[in-house]
Amino acid sequence: MKYLRIGQPGYETPVALHEGKYYDLSGPIGDIDGEFLSRGGVQTTAGFPEIDIAGERIAPPIAKPNAIVCIGMNYAAHCAESGAEPPAEPVVFYKHPNTIVGPYDDVQIPRGSVKTDWEVELGVVIGKPASYLESEEAALDVIAGFVVANDLSEREFQIERSGGQFSKGKACPTFTPLGPWLVTPDEIADVQALRLWSKVNGEARQDSSSKDMIFSVAKIIHHMSQFMAFDAGDLLLTGTPEGVALSGRFPYLAAGDTVEVGIEGLGSTKNPTVQA
Repeated sequence: MKYLRIGQPGYETPVALHEGKYYDLSGPIGDIDGEFLSRGGVQTTAGFPEIDIAGERIAPPIAKPNAIVCIGMNYAAHCAESGAEPPAEPVVFYKHPNTIVGPYDDVQIPRGSVKTDWEVELGVVIGKPASYLESEEAALDVIAGFVVANDLSEREFQIERSGGQFSKGKACPTFTPLGPWLVTPDEIADVQALRLWSKVNGEARQDSSSKDMIFSVAKIIHHMSQFMAFDAGDLLLTGTPEGVALSGRFPYLAAGDTVEVGIEGLGSTKNPTVQA
């Protein structure tokens, strides 16, 4: 099953995409949020009306989560291009949930920014409360689905003006485009063998695989559950592969650019950039 949301901000309608048809889940469902996911979503589209979504805004596929938990330096080649040693344990930071926008919405270049960067990332949405998980196998059982994310970053804010934390460069408005779908785990054969890619103005930037992760999805969830309690609906971003502007190989984003990121089986985002 794939879930998505359509409509203008604040007026989104939850939708299921199943076997090429779209179904309106509004009414008893409410929204694609923690409560819905903790109930296991929908097992069948029977009884829900089929709809045409042509011309509708595609919204973020999940309603605002309580937390966005992010993992840094989680791809070996990205560590190498950043001049960093691979971490012994997952590097963790948080983004504000209000950074989430839809897969085709405008992304704002922050005021004063000269180093706005793109990062294609595999997003994992948690489907049930999780704390002190016993194993990596148990960690896989709390996953509601997967989503494409662009973890945009302002590198000067993040590194040169950080004061020791990443948040200044990560929490700028519109810095987490998501979508177009939340894809349930049964549709993904191997989450550790997915192609990830990004483009700027149609030119290739990143092209890698989730098999290059230092810490697997299961390892991250299990590890983090020893330090925090996940809520249903929380979003976990699992790191980006090599090929970002921080490498020095490409220019940073500027207003008027278009940035695309995609993951095999999960779709892609395509966001025009504007000046904040």
